[in-house]
Amino acid sequence: MIYLWIALGGALGSVARFWCSGVTARLVGETFPWGTLAVNVVGSFIIGFAATMMGPDGRLFFGSTARQFVLVGFCGGYTTFSSVSLQTLNLLNDGEWFAATGNVVLSVILCMLAVWAGHLLAVNLNSMDWV
Repeated sequence: MIYLWIALGGALGSVARFWCSGVTARLVGETFPWGTLAVNVVGSFIIGFAATMMGPDGRLFFGSTARQFVLVGFCGGYTTFSSVSLQTLNLLNDGEWFAATGNVVLSVILCMLAVWAGHLLAVNLNSMDWV
């Protein structure tokens, strides 16, 4: 049954990824993989936040199935680092060395900052007294 939940989470994450990437590309253009970068940053924030909120010391208790639905299923379907790699290779093959380097550097740094921000937000929410 866990495979069904992970598959459902992955399907939802994939649809959300397609939507977010498309909206970003329409807003800022497609000359640079901004849509994929946006998805990776948002996905990194989501996984950092969710893992901390639903962790052993987290404010929200979720069973193993729910955690895997979100962290493995949804986030696995949503984040796109394999796409980053392919798009970077395509940029390199096109001789776009500066854009390829920018894509790698921005993807890693911004996603690390996003996962840290999600974690910090969840830590602060976990420590708050709720009514």
